[in-house]
Amino acid sequence: MDDDESRVGATSDGAAGRREYGGDDPYRAAGGESSDAHDGIGLRILDDGRDTDDGDGFADGDPDGQDGQEGQDGDSGDEGAPPPGHRKKRRRRRVRTVLITTVVMMLSLVLLAAVGVWWFIDHYAGKVDRIENAFPNIPAAEQPPRGKGLNFLLVGLDSRNDMPTTGRNAKGPLWQEGMQRSDATMLLHLSADRRSAYIVSVPRDTWVAIPGRGEAKVNAAFSWGGPPLLIDTVQRLTDIRVDHFAAIDWEGFKRLTDALGGVDVEVSEDVPAGEDNRAWTAGRHHMDGAEALSYVRERKGLPRGDLDRVERQQNFMRAVFEELLSGGKLSDPLGLPGLLDAITDAISVDDRMSNSDLRDLVWGMRKLRGDDVRFMTAPISELKTINGQDAAVLAPEKSKFMWDNMRADTMDIYLRRYPHEETPDYVR
Repeated sequence: MDDDESRVGATSDGAAGRREYGGDDPYRAAGGESSDAHDGIGLRILDDGRDTDDGDGFADGDPDGQDGQEGQDGDSGDEGAPPPGHRKKRRRRRVRTVLITTVVMMLSLVLLAAVGVWWFIDHYAGKVDRIENAFPNIPAAEQPPRGKGLNFLLVGLDSRNDMPTTGRNAKGPLWQEGMQRSDATMLLHLSADRRSAYIVSVPRDTWVAIPGRGEAKVNAAFSWGGPPLLIDTVQRLTDIRVDHFAAIDWEGFKRLTDALGGVDVEVSEDVPAGEDNRAWTAGRHHMDGAEALSYVRERKGLPRGDLDRVERQQNFMRAVFEELLSGGKLSDPLGLPGLLDAITDAISVDDRMSNSDLRDLVWGMRKLRGDDVRFMTAPISELKTINGQDAAVLAPEKSKFMWDNMRADTMDIYLRRYPHEETPDYVR
C-alpha cells in the first residue's frame, strides 16, 4: 500500500460512495485519484455516480452536513454546516473548473481558426500556376551545394505579344524561343529563420557566360532557353543553388498592382518624360497598374540607364512588400480573397513547389514586415560596349563576397562591409 492509500479512512457514517482522508491533497476522492484528475474534466465524480455538489452548499453524503438538514437540536445554526475550510476548498474548486472550461473553449476556437487558415492557404496554393520542367536537367553533383535559407529566382517577363503568359489566366506559353525576354532578374534569399529577406537584382545588361551559347547579356538566357537555361546561367554565375523559380509578365504586373488598390511610391527628384512621355515630379505618387508599369520599365530617360531602372523596380517592390506585410492587406478578411485571386492569376511558379511548400512558406513568413526586406544590386565594376552591345561587368571580388554570404545566410555581414550597396529609400 502506497502513502496516499494509507491516508484514506472510512466515512464517519459508513455511507457508500465517499471516503474522507486527512492527507496533503484535500481533494483526493475514493480510489486514490487526485483532485487534478477530476478538475481536468471540470467535475468531481463520486463512486456511486453522483455529483459532489447539488447546489445546496454541501457535498452529497457529507456526514458533517447531515445531507443539508438541520442539526439534531432543530436549530439551523453552525452545528449542521460544513467547516469553513471545506467551503473555501469547494469555492476554489469551482473557480478552477470555470478557468479550465474557459481555457479549453479558447484552445478549441484557436484550433478551429488555425484549421480554417490552413484550409484557406491550401485552397489558394492549389490555384497557383505551375511551370513544368522549369529546372535544368543537370546531375546534382554538378550543381551548387545547398546553402542555408531558401533562394528564389524571380523574373519579370517582357512578351512580344499581348496575351498573358504567366499565372492561372495565361493564354499563351510562358516561353517560346525568341519571343520573351527576362526584363527583370532577381535573386530572393529568405533567411533560415524566415525573419529577413534580401533581394538582389542582376541587371539585364550583365555580361555572363551562358551554357552552350557563349557570352551574352543575362536576359538572353531566357530568350534562348527559357527557365532551365536562365536558372543554369544564374547558378553558374553565383554558385548558389536556386530552390524555386517564379515569373510574372507585365500584364500580370499591372493586374496585381490594381488588385492592391494601387501602390504609393516615393520619387526622389523630378524626372523628365521618357519613352512613354510620362514625367515624374519629386514626392509620393499613388500609382495604378499602368502608371507603375511605366515607372519600372523606363530606362532611356534615366542618367544611369538600366541601373537606375533596376533601382526603380526595387523601389516599387519595396512599396508592394510594405503594403502587403505592414499595410494590413493580408489581414483584411474582405479584401484578401480578391488579392489572392489576383496573385494566382498573375504569377507562375516551378512545379517542384507543392501546396505544402507554399503553405509552409506563407506560414513561415507571417512575422516578416516591410522593413525586414532589403534590396541591393549585384556589384558592377564597369559599363562598357562588348560586341556592339551595352554591357555591365560584375566586380569579381565584391560579387563573390556577396554570393558567399548569401549561401551562408549571412547577408548582414555583406551589408555591414558595403552599406552603400543597399538601395536607398529614395530613387529617381
